[in-house]
Amino acid sequence: METAVFYVLATVSVASAVLLVLFRNPVYSALSLVATLFAVAGLFVLLNAYFLAAVQIIVYAGAVMVLFLFVIMLLNLGHPEALEPMTGTYRRAAVLLLGVLLMAQLSAIGVRQLRSPVVDNELLLSENVSTIGKLLYTDFVFPFEIASLILLVALIGVVVLVKRDAKQVS
Repeated sequence: METAVFYVLATVSVASAVLLVLFRNPVYSALSLVATLFAVAGLFVLLNAYFLAAVQIIVYAGAVMVLFLFVIMLLNLGHPEALEPMTGTYRRAAVLLLGVLLMAQLSAIGVRQLRSPVVDNELLLSENVSTIGKLLYTDFVFPFEIASLILLVALIGVVVLVKRDAKQVS
């Protein structure tokens, strides 16, 4: 039964990730990303990593996707004229660069898998949750707060730019 659930969740996550790239409408792409994030959370549940599954849903599928959709709606990217596709040499160069990066990452993961010893996942996950919590609220409080301020400034910048463009159009 667990294997069947894994295959269903894996298929959903890969299919929605492919749709994320193929959709031309940014709202549909964002919703495909939400489906991918929920499927990955389900995979975390299969690994008995309930904390990571909850964080995946709350932080990524909840807060980050609401922010993405808010910015998409604010920038009015749903209209076809707002989407200028990248063409020509730049597109080919970007695709080639991203392909090379993907291959490098996959080969690094393969090498790491060959070198790493077998560890007990449940022990590792239980230690990681407490360690992550301890580090996040002691040693890394300042960088965490700086990251949240950067996101806030970026959101305010988007609002200012959109309001300025709206006044110029009127």
